[in-house]
Amino acid sequence: MNLRSLSAMWAVVRKELLDISRDRRTLAIALLLGPLLYPLLMAGMGSLAENRARTQLDAELRLPVRGAEHAPNLIKFLAIQNIVAIPAPADLDGAIHRQDHDVALIVAADFAENWKQGRPALVEIVQDSTRRDAEIPSRRLRAALEGYSRQVGSLRLLARGIAPSVAQSINVGDRDIATAEAKRGLLLSSLLPYLLILTSFIGGAHLIIDATAGERERQSLEPLLATPASRGAIVSGKIAAACLLGLLSLLLTLLAFKLSAQLGRGLSQMLDVRLAAIGKMLLILTPMCFFGTALLTFLAATAKSVKEAQSHFTWLMLLPLLPTFVLMVNPIKTQLWQFAVPFLAQNQLLLKVIRAEAIEPSVWGVYLGCSFALAGLLWYAAVRRYHNESLAVSG
Repeated sequence: MNLRSLSAMWAVVRKELLDISRDRRTLAIALLLGPLLYPLLMAGMGSLAENRARTQLDAELRLPVRGAEHAPNLIKFLAIQNIVAIPAPADLDGAIHRQDHDVALIVAADFAENWKQGRPALVEIVQDSTRRDAEIPSRRLRAALEGYSRQVGSLRLLARGIAPSVAQSINVGDRDIATAEAKRGLLLSSLLPYLLILTSFIGGAHLIIDATAGERERQSLEPLLATPASRGAIVSGKIAAACLLGLLSLLLTLLAFKLSAQLGRGLSQMLDVRLAAIGKMLLILTPMCFFGTALLTFLAATAKSVKEAQSHFTWLMLLPLLPTFVLMVNPIKTQLWQFAVPFLAQNQLLLKVIRAEAIEPSVWGVYLGCSFALAGLLWYAAVRRYHNESLAVSG
């Protein structure tokens, strides 16, 4: 690109930034929505999760029990664990389905006989495994029952003069090699990459839609295309202006995460907010900003109105979710080819940063090379679209 084309491109950049600066409401939404909304969302989720765990772990668990008279010792043991037995309703399954209770217990009628004979005595946990709110109460009850079973088993062996360790053929140890950073980032691995990828992907959408479909609808695109500036310089100027706006919004979002992690609690405190980590995230998401802006430029250029261009958001916002769904259903080991696949590459790299893992130079090379190459192809497609003379005609 020669000096004349660069000058024309810079003129288009200034024009587009000046146009959007006049619409202060749109500019505020483009720049401040992510930086304000996402950290508040993370802080709110952290507070809700912390309050839920504290309430369900520490509070008294009122447990409907059917057949409590058959196991008085078990009921007393549960009471020590802050699990208080209450009479079970007649329709126990219906009460669980209606969420009147999270979990219940049924003691078999032959529990006392089997317990006295030293045989396994049956108790049945009633729960709806699809109710996430019942996870903690169910785990509390199961852990208490397993503890009671171990205690009674050990006492039976001691009564027979046998050391309880005889029944334990092996002693299983657990050595977790996960780093503290990886453990802290575990809860963030499903949500944060999507939010950041989406922010970078459509960060310049407001500007680019107005600069393409908006100008076409207002019939102000034809005078711009009639200037001596090349179509490549015009398209590059529009994409550059949208990328500058998108990168500024992304940077403000990352800095807002940094501030919320330093001042907040819960999930927000789990973020690695060192400048090195913020810089890596910005480098990872920069190609996505160019990729998304170039794609939106091509799509919006084919639209005859702003509404038609905005209709593409329905499926564009689903694209960053694809790797999250794939990894949720089918977790796969990290391989080099994954860093050449859009959205999956960003997701995997952001997970590495969240887990404080090193990123090899070969990974950076594959990712940056493929990402900017794809962005270049989309830029070329948008330029070719602007060579169509019917583009200046609205309606």
